[in-house]
Amino acid sequence: MKHLTIIVPEGENNLSSIVGTYKLFSRANAYWKEKHNELVFEIQLAGISKQVDFYEGLFSVKPHTSISDILKTDLIIIPSLNHNYPKAILLNEELISWLLKHRKEGAEIASICTGAFLLAASGILDGKSCSTHWSAAEDFGKLFPKVKLQTDHLITDEGGIYTNGGAYSFLNLIIYLIEKHFDRQTAIYCSKVFQIEPDRKSQSAFSIFRGQKNHEDEVVKEVQNYIEQNFREKISIEELSSRFSVGRRNFDRRFIKATGNSPIEYIQRVKVESAKKSLEVSRKTVSEIMYEVGYSDQKAFREVFRRFTGMSPVEYKGRYNKNLL
Repeated sequence: MKHLTIIVPEGENNLSSIVGTYKLFSRANAYWKEKHNELVFEIQLAGISKQVDFYEGLFSVKPHTSISDILKTDLIIIPSLNHNYPKAILLNEELISWLLKHRKEGAEIASICTGAFLLAASGILDGKSCSTHWSAAEDFGKLFPKVKLQTDHLITDEGGIYTNGGAYSFLNLIIYLIEKHFDRQTAIYCSKVFQIEPDRKSQSAFSIFRGQKNHEDEVVKEVQNYIEQNFREKISIEELSSRFSVGRRNFDRRFIKATGNSPIEYIQRVKVESAKKSLEVSRKTVSEIMYEVGYSDQKAFREVFRRFTGMSPVEYKGRYNKNLL
């Protein structure tokens, strides 16, 4: 029998990802035992403290054991954190060292949502692909530049290291891990019992582009503001670099360094974000919205929209426009 450790980090973090993980793996274990008369996992919640409180003491978790008492484990699940990531890392230095030790001894590790911050703090993710909640991507990228951040991915799987996009999509990661460690039939059974759509691949449709302005380059901020106010017009990169008196090559370099996007990609993202909002609330056709955000080529608009959302404009409108219900 393998051993599963569900981590209970220090600090007031996310309770639902701890409880949800425990319930799903427990149900998979029970289903497997019915079929094969044995358990796949011994499941334990483990932490540093004997009790961790959540939501100002409204709930609390009492781990089965301390991480120091676990000599060997096969799979470790890190739940999502609150939004004070530096504090969470500081509070959990002992846990981070423990993760690194067990990874070196062969354990697989999965992080849920912003739990990726603890995993990345161990150095285990350096040079590897990683997903986290789209809203935390900018903070994550600045703290851990050696990690290949893939926020369009719902799940990453690289050599026994798994990460997940965010929020309640962690349920898809757990279904994915159940299929890996049990079988497809058990994963499908759990997805039906808990009504989780299996095989989701992307969180792109849920992301909201806010423009990365948490940087010190004031000229780039002016460019961003100009793009956001004039995105419906045809904007050339040469025009932008000339308008803001920055050489063409240096302009691209500075913009990418500050925002993480090329100028062209930033313009496209602003256009798509505006189109998404119109598709969600208006009765306008896709063609009308396409022209409003500055596109005249339907194929080009569809390709750019799909790149950033994972679906076509028609599919997006069908899913999110309440006026169609």
